Amino acid sequence: MRILFIHQNFPGQFKHLAPVLASDPNNEVVAFTMQKNAPENWQGVRMIGYSATRGTTANVHPWVSDFETKVIRGEACFRAALELRDSGFTPDLIIAHSGWGESLFLKDVWADTKLAIYCEFFYHPHGTDVNFDPEFLNTDPTNDCRLRLKNTNNLLHFDIADAGISPTYWQASTFPEPFRSHIAVIHDGIDTDAVAPNPNVTLTLNVNGGGVVKLTRDDEIITFVNRNLEPYRGYHTFMRALPDIMRRRPNARILIVGADGVSYGAKAPDDQKWKDIFLNEVIEELDMSRIHFLGHIDYSHFIPLLQLSRIHVYLTYPFVLSWSLLEAMSVGCCIVASNTQPLHEAIRHNDTGRLVDFFDKKELADNVCELLDLPDERARLGKNAREFAQATYDLNTICLPRQLAWVQSFAD
Repeated sequence: MRILFIHQNFPGQFKHLAPVLASDPNNEVVAFTMQKNAPENWQGVRMIGYSATRGTTANVHPWVSDFETKVIRGEACFRAALELRDSGFTPDLIIAHSGWGESLFLKDVWADTKLAIYCEFFYHPHGTDVNFDPEFLNTDPTNDCRLRLKNTNNLLHFDIADAGISPTYWQASTFPEPFRSHIAVIHDGIDTDAVAPNPNVTLTLNVNGGGVVKLTRDDEIITFVNRNLEPYRGYHTFMRALPDIMRRRPNARILIVGADGVSYGAKAPDDQKWKDIFLNEVIEELDMSRIHFLGHIDYSHFIPLLQLSRIHVYLTYPFVLSWSLLEAMSVGCCIVASNTQPLHEAIRHNDTGRLVDFFDKKELADNVCELLDLPDERARLGKNAREFAQATYDLNTICLPRQLAWVQSFAD
C-alpha cells in the first residue's frame, strides 16, 4: 500500500504504527508535518513539511476564529498534497489526525483514496469538560454557540472520512451517530516490556541552592504529571491537598512534572500562570524543600520517575485520557485518580487503583496517606494495574496488531 500520514506534529499518536508500516518493503509511507527542520526520512517514513502562508484575520468574528485557523492549515496541507500528487504519488490510504483541520480538503486532491481520521474528542456544551468545574464556570450564553461552531471541523470530516479510530471507548462515545459506528476503538499502545517496574531505579535531582539529591525506592515519593499544570488536569485540587499530605507525611517528597503554560483550558487571568496561582494559595503551609517542580522532562528520566513513585496521582476533567496514566499503570504504580468518566476504563476502584472525587482535597489526601501506610495494598494495586495495562494496552501483543489489522481492512 501507499499510505499518507497527516499530523501537524508527526509522529504524534502514530509513532508506533507508521514505522511498522514503513518497515514492510511492499509499502510506501509518507507523512506531512508542520515541524521545522524535520528530517527527510524518519524510521523509513518520507517526511514532507508544510506551513501556513497566512495568519488568522484580525477582528474576525470570535466564534469562527477557531475554524478559520483550521481552514488555513487545511489549505496548507491541500497545496502540499497537490505537489505530492503531481510528483506521481497517489495514496491508497490517508490516516490523519483531523483535529487541526489539515485533512479537510484531501479528498479534493485524491477523491478515490480512503480517508481514516483519528477521533480524539467531540465537543459538548454540557456533560463533558465544559463547566464541569464550578470554580471556573463560563456563564456567557454565547459559549454554546462557539462550541457548536468549534465542531464544524469534526462535522465536515464525517462527510468525507471513510472510518475513524479512537484510543478509548469514552472518547469515541463523545462522537455522534451515525459516524460513531465507523470508529474503531484501538489505543495507541504502551510498550509494557520497556515501561516496567525497576526495583533498583535511582534518580538524581538538582535541588534549590545548587545541591543534588539521589532518590531510590526507599524514599517516599509522590508523583503528579501533566503536560501543563492547569485546572483541566486537577492541578488545583492536588495543590490544595498537599498541605495536609505533607503535614501527615513528614518524609514525603513531591515530584511534579509539567510546564506552566496551558494545553486545554483557558489561560489564567491577568497574564498569571496557573502553576503560580495555586502554589501561592498554599505556599505558607508547605515545606518547599520537599517539593520539586521539574517542568518538562526527557522521556529517559520520566520512566525512572514513575518507577520511583510510591503513589501516583492523576486527576482530569471529563476529557482526553493521558498516556502518562497508562504508563504509570504499566510501571506498576499505586494510583489515586479522579472518579471521572475517562478513568473508568482503566482504573477500577480498589482493584487497579483508587478513585476519589475530583474536587475533594480531603478525600485525595486521606487516600494518599492511607496507602502510604499500607505497603501490601500498594503492591496489590500496582500489580493489578500493570497486569491490566499488559492485557489491555500492550503495544506489541494487543494494540499494534489491532492497528495493523485495521489498516489491512482498507486494503481488503
